[in-house]
Amino acid sequence: MNAAQGEGRIAAFFDVDHTLLDVNSGASWLRHAWRTGRVRPLRALRAIGWLLRYRLALLDLEAVSALVARDYEGVVVTELDAEVRTWFYRDVVQHVCVEGRARVADHLRCGHVVTLLTSGTRFSAAPLAEMLGVPHVLCTDIEAIDGVMTGRHLAPACAGPGKVVHAERFAAAHGVDLARSYFYTDSFSDLPMLERVGCPRVINPDPRLRRRARARGWEIETWRAP
Repeated sequence: MNAAQGEGRIAAFFDVDHTLLDVNSGASWLRHAWRTGRVRPLRALRAIGWLLRYRLALLDLEAVSALVARDYEGVVVTELDAEVRTWFYRDVVQHVCVEGRARVADHLRCGHVVTLLTSGTRFSAAPLAEMLGVPHVLCTDIEAIDGVMTGRHLAPACAGPGKVVHAERFAAAHGVDLARSYFYTDSFSDLPMLERVGCPRVINPDPRLRRRARARGWEIETWRAP
């Protein structure tokens, strides 16, 4: 994983759910929202349906991102950030995969540009990035004006083909050569990004990605939390 001189920089992009974490952080946040009364029963049922369809790679990720963002209209950014950090260190931190932590450290030691590339928001991704020493986060952003969220996400969502858009913009800004870079993920919905980089890495794959990885000859790894 050594970077060559005189060529574009090597990046290592990491998905979060079922990759660096052995759980879906969205499902964990939904349980927190239910306990605290943040989410109503019908919205909770809708969210459960989304999570199931996401695992099967059958979800319109852009449309769902727009619907999720609406739930945060009028929410104060600093208040949500504090709540999410409390939730992360209480419910999520123990689910960080041992192998994922080690792989991030390996890439950092090699001088690669290490980046989280997640469909989640910066609120949930930032604590994990800080914990692992990851300097960059590409994620789905929700618009905020004067510290208050408007309920609109900034398209494209960082999901499916949108991850490629975010990664290409990042690569152009940071001198990264995607053909020499890595992407780690579990999800078939991330296939466009796996095919965009030169070093695809399949972690804890869903059934459709497992079949595709075997057909393409991609190595499959299993990562777990302690």
